[in-house]
Amino acid sequence: MIKRLAFLGLTSFIHSQNESINIDEIINKMDENLNAKTRITSSKMIVHGRRSSRTIESKSWVIGSEKAFTEYLSPAREAGTKMLKLDSKLWTYSPQTDRVIQISGHMLRQSVMGSDMSYNDMMEDRPMQEIYIAKIVGSEKTDNRDHWVIEMEAKVKGLPYPKRKVWVDKEYFLPSKEELYAKSGKLLKTSTLSDFKKVGARWFPTKFNYKDELKRNSKGTEWIIENIKFDSEIPKSRFSKALLRK
Repeated sequence: MIKRLAFLGLTSFIHSQNESINIDEIINKMDENLNAKTRITSSKMIVHGRRSSRTIESKSWVIGSEKAFTEYLSPAREAGTKMLKLDSKLWTYSPQTDRVIQISGHMLRQSVMGSDMSYNDMMEDRPMQEIYIAKIVGSEKTDNRDHWVIEMEAKVKGLPYPKRKVWVDKEYFLPSKEELYAKSGKLLKTSTLSDFKKVGARWFPTKFNYKDELKRNSKGTEWIIENIKFDSEIPKSRFSKALLRK
């Protein structure tokens, strides 16, 4: 009984701490979980079509929000396709055409391999604190977990989603649900994040579900991280346009 009372007291203390936290602290803690100096991931993307689903496996190397290199490993049709991001520029290579193409402008809104994810989704990796002004608009219990409901408005130009609504888990300081909007307020995309796991000192989601709300009959796309390493050394040679064709 004493242990139970102590536990309830601790739970109440944590809850009261969470209620007194300010928006900057919440966004900073979320950014600390989601961002790192470097990360190396092995993942699979499951694109759900009307009749069947496709699974695409890849490996990615990322430095901050400036550099990223992704190589697709399977299926055979996609194997050898590569993407390179350097700052605000993005190039893709397809072994089928043996061509390197720069993706820019309206092309960034296009679907990646028929999925609900766009090139913009893969490009934007900056900390939320840098690009949005946020405010807490409520508190909700979702899937039996407590969340802050946060609205964000862009404070920089050119973001693919000038407005966002985010449900942030109060224990893990991670978003579990997002609604992504155009400047007009039109809902463009929804996403859910789940399967939170402790990786070193941080919590990180390992399953993402995306749905393009403008795509008719969309069944959604899953992105599952099978392995992730943070803050490992990555040679600069990894981020070379010459490597796209190798």
